Amino acid sequence: MTAESAVETLSYPAPDTACDLVQRGIDRGAMVTLFGRCAVEYEGRAESSLAPGDRHVTLKPDGAALVHTDEGQQPVNWQPPGCEHTVAVTDGTLLVRSTRETPAERLAITFERVAHAAAFDVSDPEDLALTGTEADLKERILDTPSLVEDGLTPLATERETPAGAVDIYAEDAAGRTVVLELKRRRVGPDAVGQLDRYVEALARELHAETEVRGILVAPSVTDRARQLLAEKGLEFVSLEPP
Repeated sequence: MTAESAVETLSYPAPDTACDLVQRGIDRGAMVTLFGRCAVEYEGRAESSLAPGDRHVTLKPDGAALVHTDEGQQPVNWQPPGCEHTVAVTDGTLLVRSTRETPAERLAITFERVAHAAAFDVSDPEDLALTGTEADLKERILDTPSLVEDGLTPLATERETPAGAVDIYAEDAAGRTVVLELKRRRVGPDAVGQLDRYVEALARELHAETEVRGILVAPSVTDRARQLLAEKGLEFVSLEPP
């Protein structure tokens, strides 16, 4: 391990060697990961037991502990932040514990074999920024309506109709009413049907001679959706959220 990399890894280490790496990682506040064949016991608000199997274990410096298999996004066992991690070698096997006092809980992971062990000094000061939502797409269009078409003037957002709320209610350069239905990802016929209901509801609500255009705004549409747009006289503009 070097000061620059702040990463320490071992492949198929002996239990004592793996224990030393894990202990050093815990002591310096690193994120520690272990992969190998292990059994897992939990005692606390309930009790659970996992027979030996190949699993990936992560010990985080905030006290969280996660035990993952090769399926799903959720850990099969876990401890929340605030726990204390300890490691020892017992009867020739590596034993990792994660415990907390309130409520009293204990996660014990016994490795028959460690295939890989690592400790990472992690620095990540940035907060998660969520982008790419329909709200982001709406703000993009409101800021620059010409992204949809020149001369478009947004008049309202979330305008209520008997069929539901219209994302953006606007007027085009010729003074015609325009309904914009926004989607942040590729869409199919359902989105076309939704837009069509809004257009029909507004056409009934406004006087008979008012022309109402419907524009579906999304990154892309399926072939069937494109066919339905043409059949219903609706339009499509390809545009992605920022």
